[in-house]
Amino acid sequence: MIRKQIHTRQELKGYRKILRDNLTPAEAFLWNYLKARKLEGKRFTRQHSIGNYIVDFYCASEKLIIELDGEVHLNSNAEEKDLKRTEYLQGLGFKIIRFENKMIFDFLPSVLKEITDNFKSN
Repeated sequence: MIRKQIHTRQELKGYRKILRDNLTPAEAFLWNYLKARKLEGKRFTRQHSIGNYIVDFYCASEKLIIELDGEVHLNSNAEEKDLKRTEYLQGLGFKIIRFENKMIFDFLPSVLKEITDNFKSN
């Protein structure tokens, strides 16, 4: 049986690097609170690929994906793509939580609490 790798596919490596080097302001701000195991000792990666998708933040130990949505997500075409992507990732057993970019800046303590509330150990 041949198992296809779904994490960090080599063909997406260059694109992941471009995204990491060009984080949105909200992604960069949240990353300061997730990197280096700052949030309850959990390891997060940013711009992690799963299948053909690149997610904003991923915690492998929790199978948790965090997506930040800016204005680019606020149209019917983007919403349809986001739904398809969410269904695919949930089908693989991942938990996905989404935040609007504005939430990161205006309600950071609530955002961090919602993330930790989604840890399996809680």
